[in-house]
Amino acid sequence: MDKVLQFLNELSENNSREWFNDNKKRYEESRDKVTFLTEVLINEIGKFDSQVRGLSAKECVFRIFRDVRFAKDKRPYKTNFGSFICKGGRKSMNPGYYFHIEPGKSFIGGGIYMPPSEPLKLIRNYMAEQAEEYLDIINEPAFKKNFPEMYNDRLKTAPKGWPKDHEHIALLRYKSFIFSKEMKDSLVKSDKYIEQVVTSYSVLQPVNAFLYEALV
Repeated sequence: MDKVLQFLNELSENNSREWFNDNKKRYEESRDKVTFLTEVLINEIGKFDSQVRGLSAKECVFRIFRDVRFAKDKRPYKTNFGSFICKGGRKSMNPGYYFHIEPGKSFIGGGIYMPPSEPLKLIRNYMAEQAEEYLDIINEPAFKKNFPEMYNDRLKTAPKGWPKDHEHIALLRYKSFIFSKEMKDSLVKSDKYIEQVVTSYSVLQPVNAFLYEALV
């Protein structure tokens, strides 16, 4: 991934269509490496999570092109590559596994991010009934070692329809159920990157399984 990081670093300094077109071959080579990495991870994750079996990398890899029609930031390209590996692919809004490659800002993660109101309602209802199971998963030592904290995306007060003194209101306030882990550039470039990512994803799988159960 050394050349991928190098390309992204230069893109962040030269975020224009002219530079991008002049370096299109480098972009295509970088995209192909990320696509191949996604294929490898789909295969490895499929060994412990049947939900992702049969996925194609094309369904999971995010485009590098930004939609700038209504954005103040008019830079045409993202300065990262990323894939969200989940049942139905990146557009499905299902629980899954994410990796993000960006110089100095790479990370991996998973769970479900900003689900629409109906899926979120299902998750909260299930969470209220099965909170102890969820807490057991995220407080397990191996899980804590990989993912110490949940992404802090939550309401300031109780969600509509829930009492403020509910036993598990701290969990019910969340709008996303996401965990992430930083990946240093030195690791992204190394031969151990895939192994460590897969190990972390295997630890994360019970959270995704819990969320799938909530959405049934």
